[in-house]
Amino acid sequence: MEPVVGSAVRDLARDRIGVVMEREGRYLQLRPLGGGREWDADPDRVRLLTHAEVLSARVAETNARSRRRLELGGASEAPRTSSWSGPDPCGPCRP
Repeated sequence: MEPVVGSAVRDLARDRIGVVMEREGRYLQLRPLGGGREWDADPDRVRLLTHAEVLSARVAETNARSRRRLELGGASEAPRTSSWSGPDPCGPCRP
């Protein structure tokens, strides 16, 4: 089965995962799942990812983004407090 625009694939030549953005001549234009710079891939050297592989790759990308944010000092922000001013929704549940 040939990848179409929007398919998630593994570029076997570069060992990278990307989304097919378009076909440019003989090559596929791929973009990383989390966005970024496109690259050309030989359609004979890519394979479609399974749903489980796509999910795993997206979780890995989200985790990497979170780590980068922590490294840049994003965790130093004070925790946000709730702006809820109504009655305690768990009031009847608490002893």
